[in-house]
Amino acid sequence: KATVSVLNCYYLTPLPAATTTPPIDTMTQQVLVLGAGLVVKPLVDYLRQHGYNVVLGSRGLEKAQKVCASSGARAVKIDVEDKADLPTLEAEIKAADLVISMLPWLLHATAAKMSLDNDKHFLTTSYVSPAMRELDAYAKSKNLVMINECGVDPGTDHMSASRVMDAARAKGGKIVSFTSYCGGLPAPSANNNPFGYKFSWAPRGVLLAAKNQAKYLEGGDVVNVASEDLWAVGIDHDVKGFETPFCGVPNRDSTQYKEIYGLPHIKTLLRGTFRYAHGYPQILLALVKLDLLALDEKAFNCTYNELMRAQAGGSGDLKADVAAKVGHAVDSHVIKAFEWLGLFTDEPVKATTNLDAVCELMKARPEMYYAPGEKDMIVMKHTYEVEYADRTEYLSTTMVDYGLDDGTTSMSRTVGLPVAIAARMVLEGKITKPGVQIPITGDIYNPILDELEKLGIKFEDQVDKVVRKADL
Repeated sequence: KATVSVLNCYYLTPLPAATTTPPIDTMTQQVLVLGAGLVVKPLVDYLRQHGYNVVLGSRGLEKAQKVCASSGARAVKIDVEDKADLPTLEAEIKAADLVISMLPWLLHATAAKMSLDNDKHFLTTSYVSPAMRELDAYAKSKNLVMINECGVDPGTDHMSASRVMDAARAKGGKIVSFTSYCGGLPAPSANNNPFGYKFSWAPRGVLLAAKNQAKYLEGGDVVNVASEDLWAVGIDHDVKGFETPFCGVPNRDSTQYKEIYGLPHIKTLLRGTFRYAHGYPQILLALVKLDLLALDEKAFNCTYNELMRAQAGGSGDLKADVAAKVGHAVDSHVIKAFEWLGLFTDEPVKATTNLDAVCELMKARPEMYYAPGEKDMIVMKHTYEVEYADRTEYLSTTMVDYGLDDGTTSMSRTVGLPVAIAARMVLEGKITKPGVQIPITGDIYNPILDELEKLGIKFEDQVDKVVRKADL
């Protein structure tokens, strides 16, 4: 039967308590999970609670053992980048019925190719990369399922939006506008640093993502956003249940979803990221203006004070010169945040790029991480404009999920559970379409969203306004 392996995961709403954890049974299907990151435990626990053997492969054996301790899953040392570990990887793939990779996206292709070579289904939460797309024909030739983008963003953002848009099209509607935003943020009770943000994944990765370019459709026109302008184009959005707005900035290339989602009539199409409107957007834009997210490698032989002087120019009061450079007052939130971070200190810079110099300061501040008892949250909101023969409907979908009292994060649940549910469906023969795919068809998104609702993760759809043509 089948074995499932998991590599990395996220946490969502509490899983129903199992009366007993199923014992390891060599006659049961097995899953191999690759990666023991912050979002993997809910994934492993879900599969174990549903009777699957789970092997968790990670380059850090101790980390994997901690994830497996409560569920009885088996941990094994596997470093996909170490040639010496490839025989172990292949042996575990051969022993499994399905493989889930929660590794960094650049490492998926190695595990995916080996999985297909050994006739195993392969799932991941990451975006479909060119390397993964190249495996589509091979997967189809072997009748193997390869589901990608099956976490939260990407993942349930696709699923929840597709459910609404498919229903509208079934009634004869034409989707002419669609926006989608998602953010992993501190819950209001844990929002206690100047950035309004805490790390739930690699700090350097967070800063690198802040340098992305963006492209989207607005009113039928293609809008290109340069990386240096990304944090200047944010738009505030209200979300039900929150007194203060969230700033939405575009994320990568949204225009490709015109074809992916099947939206021939679309005029406005934007997928983006949410941050608290006060703090993060203004601070990131100021860092960009000072070129403090640059990746040019160089030898630093200076303090942070001296680095700021070099970036801001001038010869007067340093804080005043920095404030003038970034367009804020000396007593502004941005300058206070720089001071809080340590950018105006005599500490020596120990880094090889400006970005890493900033990253090291952020990593050194405990408030940039979740303390025991602090909760994170995931906030997602879609908006739709749908034209019918006699009316135009304005719809929205909202999902807000919080971390649990036991310390399980919302990020881990919302990322790990969807791919765990998809793996279960593949092993049960409920998902059979071969090849590389994302979860935008009803046979995949309906059962996953239904199961997530049972686990406490619910998407609320509503009609916000209807404008009838007869009333115009």
